[in-house]
Amino acid sequence: MPKQKTHKGMKKRFRVTASGKIKHRSAYRGHKLSHKNGKRKRHLRADNVVTGTEAKTIIEALAPGM
Repeated sequence: MPKQKTHKGMKKRFRVTASGKIKHRSAYRGHKLSHKNGKRKRHLRADNVVTGTEAKTIIEALAPGM
């Protein structure tokens, strides 16, 4: 049976913490930042945590490399 491969797109976007949580960068931080106020940009700086079934799907896609 062939080996399961790591999903390279998810590998670039998500990180698994030591406790098993999934971290990712906030959306809306790439460009067009001039019209967003400082408070909004400051809050978008922090990494977000994925929970629930989405987290399980991501972990399965990243599993071979872990």
